[in-house]
Amino acid sequence: MIKKSKDLEITKIEHLRGGKKSVSIKHLIQGEELKNQAKMISKITLPKGASIGYHDHTEDFEIYYILTGTGVVDDNGNITKVSQGDVIYTCDGATHSIENTGEHDLEFMAIVINE
Repeated sequence: MIKKSKDLEITKIEHLRGGKKSVSIKHLIQGEELKNQAKMISKITLPKGASIGYHDHTEDFEIYYILTGTGVVDDNGNITKVSQGDVIYTCDGATHSIENTGEHDLEFMAIVINE
């Protein structure tokens, strides 16, 4: 199956998980296509100053792969700067948040897989 970029669904969410501003989610694979193995395979864009609020992963695990931009991740209370090529992995009840602290959009792949 080939999915053209122009045909992919994009959702904008204000204050995602209590975060700041609006977040854009481009759904790459969704719904039945995930075969109940995953919850999300998407590209997320955080404009300057936007964030995804602090949340946990107890029944699933999440991977962020940073494509462009810079930001800060709170990984269980450890604050770390992130940029292109970095990977964030959250599982087993761990918590995290991410914020765009750069001058340009922070774009990353987000994959949430069922436990």
